Amino acid sequence: MTTKTVTVPNISCGHCTHTIEMEVGDVTGVSSVKADEATKQVVIEWDDPATWEEIETLMTEINYPPNQ
Repeated sequence: MTTKTVTVPNISCGHCTHTIEMEVGDVTGVSSVKADEATKQVVIEWDDPATWEEIETLMTEINYPPNQ
């Protein structure tokens, strides 16, 4: 299991966190996504076949690009 915490400056409301959690949570291999509006951080846990590159690309496509 891989865990990564990233900052997403575009998070501004509960809808943002919900969208990130639902979209990233649908990636095969992702087991947990927790987005926090107050800290603008997202904690993601995944196993194969998911990859960080796939998750990062998806987050960028849905207009929530992560800072590393």
